[in-house]
Amino acid sequence: MKKSELIELLQDEFPEIDRKTLINVVNGTFEAMIEALSEGEKIEIRGLGTFKVKSRPAKIARNPKTGEKIKVPPKKVVHFKIGKLLKSKLNSKAGV
Repeated sequence: MKKSELIELLQDEFPEIDRKTLINVVNGTFEAMIEALSEGEKIEIRGLGTFKVKSRPAKIARNPKTGEKIKVPPKKVVHFKIGKLLKSKLNSKAGV
């Protein structure tokens, strides 16, 4: 789902709210999430899951084409842990 599709979905669900307000709400939500993650905070959305920043250490990797060893610098990545509700919905639809 794209951000524009999310806004359309919200517009269908809440027709009394104008599109510009919905766009501001969605953009504001994403900006708040980005700000929190960039400050190292954890974001927990019940039923959906948890976003948190993890640090990956520097390592030596290999270019698969040339075989040359290269240094990969340390970096931070966002890790998502799925929530119970989402996990059960995914597994029930998959027929598992």
